[in-house]
Amino acid sequence: MTENGKAFTGSPLFANRCAGVLLHPTSLPSSAGFSSGDLGKEAYHFVNFLADAGFTIWQMLPTGPTHGDLSPYQSLSAHAGNPDLISLDALVERGWIAADDPGLHSKERSERQAARQRAEKRFFASTQHDSQLHQQYQEFCQANATWLNDFALFLSLREHFHRKPWNEWPLEFVQRDTTSLNEAREQFAEQIQFYCFEQFVFFQQWQDLRSYARKKGIYFFGDMPIFVAHDSADVWAEQQSFRLDDQGNPLTVAGVPPDYFSEFGQHWGNPHYDWERMEADGFQWWLARLRSQLNLFDLIRVDHFRGFEAFWEIPGKVKDARQGRWVKAPGKALLAACFKEYHSLPLVAENLGVITDEVEALRQDFSLPGMLVLQFGFDGNAENPHLPHRHSLLDVIYTGTHDNDTTVGWYQSLSQTSRKQIDEYFFHAQDTMPWLLIKAAFASVSRMAIVPMQDLLELSSEHRMNMPGTTDKNWTWRFSWDQVPENLAVKVHKLLALYGRLAK
Repeated sequence: MTENGKAFTGSPLFANRCAGVLLHPTSLPSSAGFSSGDLGKEAYHFVNFLADAGFTIWQMLPTGPTHGDLSPYQSLSAHAGNPDLISLDALVERGWIAADDPGLHSKERSERQAARQRAEKRFFASTQHDSQLHQQYQEFCQANATWLNDFALFLSLREHFHRKPWNEWPLEFVQRDTTSLNEAREQFAEQIQFYCFEQFVFFQQWQDLRSYARKKGIYFFGDMPIFVAHDSADVWAEQQSFRLDDQGNPLTVAGVPPDYFSEFGQHWGNPHYDWERMEADGFQWWLARLRSQLNLFDLIRVDHFRGFEAFWEIPGKVKDARQGRWVKAPGKALLAACFKEYHSLPLVAENLGVITDEVEALRQDFSLPGMLVLQFGFDGNAENPHLPHRHSLLDVIYTGTHDNDTTVGWYQSLSQTSRKQIDEYFFHAQDTMPWLLIKAAFASVSRMAIVPMQDLLELSSEHRMNMPGTTDKNWTWRFSWDQVPENLAVKVHKLLALYGRLAK
């Protein structure tokens, strides 16, 4: 397959027409009563639903450990898994948690962490007479030592210092004094072991689920934020790779100028990379980050891809995103290094928002599929790239994303003029929303179409996942199986067959 005259060297998932569902694992039903889904039996149930409906792709948001605001885009680590996704029921089956453990049915994160701590004690007791299990744990720790050791120490210190950001810790820890760090590793050895255990369990459960999904013909589509959180193990451990002062404070931070989602722009607060230093060592930090993602996913969305061409730089002490400026980034050199290391790199570029010709040229230089969102198409401009007649083979088509309103909510908010345009564009079709847009996504010429679970369930605005530029009531949506119509899988399967999107 070629795109713009270039051979496509990315994911084989684009070799045929296919479709998928966007649902973060935290949005799965929780059989244990916790306020978040996990990697347990409901995740397997969801894989079965995807397979029965004829889907091929399960797209997720970033799966790293979150801060208190639960945003998966501001993670404590670019490599680690979110321990909240660990299935406690699965730990009961392994005999590491008692069947009547109080954490099993608690909605409190602290109670569930306490249950995992009890599981850790039983786990290490069992490794004393199970050499194979002990070896698996040791091999995991050794294989991931380049990030795991710093991550476990970071969490231990963060708890010790009352969860303050690392740049507010005592200076010897901010500046990573070797003697102080070695003493801390001894002082917090038990906590460090617990955090390593959590990661071992997360990755074990993840790979079990991924293996099951693969047997069902389902592939995992992940999401890699271009920036990392300032208060993260990554920035603390690799300060030389970021633009920071001697106290660990960001000299400049990331965000975006005013756009479709926010009239005042967005101030994300992520520290910017020291691109010159990263380029000097061949972008080793990025190669390691991609290695971790490739161990989790079959396809990876690069969030805010345009930041590889130019990024919005806001002075570190300024809170108004409008006071930023565009600064060029070495995206071509970075992507060349990444594709040299990983020849068939399965990336998708998130190229939404105000995208320049230079950004699109960078994407096309590496034949990266981009994203198109049907909700963005109906502004009265026949040249709008989000309209179906403008799609190409290597676009990934969405009805909406995690940042959009649900399709029902979006349609209800439209003016009569916009509704009339949609009606005329789709030949006065009798389908109601969201199915009109879902069918348009499936019918698109593009090889891959993704539909948020909220749209499949015909849900309204109160079920949206995120409202960009806000901090309240985001990232907490979950569905329940009683919201799923009994014939939904059959209905979708027929549509995917009609539009040639069933697995070959």
